[in-house]
Amino acid sequence: MGSQSANDHNSSSTLRHPASDQLLSVNPVSETSVSGNFAVESNGFAGQPWLVEERDACGVGFIVDQQGRSTHDLVQKTLMALGCMEHRGGCSADQDSGDGAGVMLGLPWELLNQWATSAEKSSLIAAHTGVAMIFLPQDETIASAAKKTVEEIFVQEGLIWIGWRSVPTNNEVLGRQALENLPGIAQAIVTSSKSGDALEQQLYIARKKVEKAIESPEFYFCSCSSRTIVYKGMVRSEVLGAFYLDLQNANYISSFSVYHRRFSTNTLPKWPLAQPMRLLGHNGEINTLLGNINWTMAKESSLAHPNFGDQIEALKPIVNPANSDSATLDNVCEVMVRAGRSPMESLMIMVPEAYKNQPALLQYPEITDFYDYYSGLQEAWDGPALLAFTDGKMVGAALDRNGLRPARYAITRDGYIVVGSEAGVVPLDESEIIEKGRLGPGEMIAFDLENKTILKNWDLKKTIARQHPYGEWLHQNRQTIESSSFGEKEICDTASLLRLQTAFGYSAEDVDMIINEMGAQGKEPTFCMGDDTPLAVLSAKPHLLYNYFKQRFAQVTNPAID
Repeated sequence: MGSQSANDHNSSSTLRHPASDQLLSVNPVSETSVSGNFAVESNGFAGQPWLVEERDACGVGFIVDQQGRSTHDLVQKTLMALGCMEHRGGCSADQDSGDGAGVMLGLPWELLNQWATSAEKSSLIAAHTGVAMIFLPQDETIASAAKKTVEEIFVQEGLIWIGWRSVPTNNEVLGRQALENLPGIAQAIVTSSKSGDALEQQLYIARKKVEKAIESPEFYFCSCSSRTIVYKGMVRSEVLGAFYLDLQNANYISSFSVYHRRFSTNTLPKWPLAQPMRLLGHNGEINTLLGNINWTMAKESSLAHPNFGDQIEALKPIVNPANSDSATLDNVCEVMVRAGRSPMESLMIMVPEAYKNQPALLQYPEITDFYDYYSGLQEAWDGPALLAFTDGKMVGAALDRNGLRPARYAITRDGYIVVGSEAGVVPLDESEIIEKGRLGPGEMIAFDLENKTILKNWDLKKTIARQHPYGEWLHQNRQTIESSSFGEKEICDTASLLRLQTAFGYSAEDVDMIINEMGAQGKEPTFCMGDDTPLAVLSAKPHLLYNYFKQRFAQVTNPAID
């Protein structure tokens, strides 16, 4: 896909020993003996070449100040954490254009009011102001037309137009590929009589209408909110802060952040596909993506919610099949959040933990009832996933049920909570750390920015599960189909059965490894992903109808499962 490891050209690199979590220094050597697939270097390190040369899996995390203090120090710490994730991202052949990096922060009110003053605008009232961060087409004519459409639709939706703010950038730090694809970057600023969640919904509907009206694939909303803003691009981690001059400004302060370094896997690098998205930063792959997209599109006809009323048609389509799995996940999560759910509840519904036969959940039957209830309404978005999220009221992280993506956290005495896909991305004094650990499979941690409280996994999930009597609803409405017992009488003799199996294309392997296994276990047998059998469509021999269909997997495999 035209990308290589970001650190391929570095003179040295570091690894973590999988058992001890120690840092191992790997230095280049002049003498290397190769035997098979293994490289044995003269410094004594032996192992697969890809272990040293390649890195993958995006870097993601968040930082929040528990006391709600907005500081530029937190912005700097975020950029430092992002820079430490450089090895987790991919880099173009020009060795300077990254697969994507970005941060989601609180709105820079001091910078916005400086702009309003210089542009002779009235002072902005934070509670009633929304800001859209927008990528514009390179063609000036198309960009001007797009701007006009944004202004018209925002005004039609009851928003008061304030103006366009050009985002100051330093284009000289961009690599060749990033520069060639550089969009126009501007902020559309509006005010409203509404505030809080009502304003967020108003901005969301206006944004969706603009997206439907502007067909250019180069037009893109990075964010559109009264609480958060996204600065991102097709750049390396270390370049993001140098590219966006706002992030260098000492007047840019925030009490929270989400950061992300991208390694492009199932899509080619593009400016809009850099993360964080509008709510989420995602490390991993959604293996069930095709089914999730199909089911989301199938359910659009029955979509309804009092928060949207007759505006519901403006939200469709919810997902775009051409987008990445991360963007699609964010789209569905966003519509649930704008309908009034918290990000934590939305992710519990979309990315549930493995809740059946889990000993830890015996103490929390209400959480099991919650998962059971929604299992029939929303198909799980399954796959290795670490999700950092914020809607401006909550900031947190969640891990999928398999737990194949690391999520380490530290809580300091001076009030910082740092969560990342690696430890040590933010330098913290060990004497100041009062708690540290990592999320396990299906676990979640969050911080309430309004009440300034830490929400741990079980407390968080109990609160959400007790909002409604899910257990009663299941008892009253769920229909259970009892299993039928199999008859013991043989329908046909062995010779006749063999003749029928042969006629319908069943081999001895099918019978022994699949049919007998399904009959004995009552479930589909599990196989490894590797399969060297010729494709049925290319085979000279007849095949069962089922053999012409293959399960689709993400392009990045999961060694721990394989």
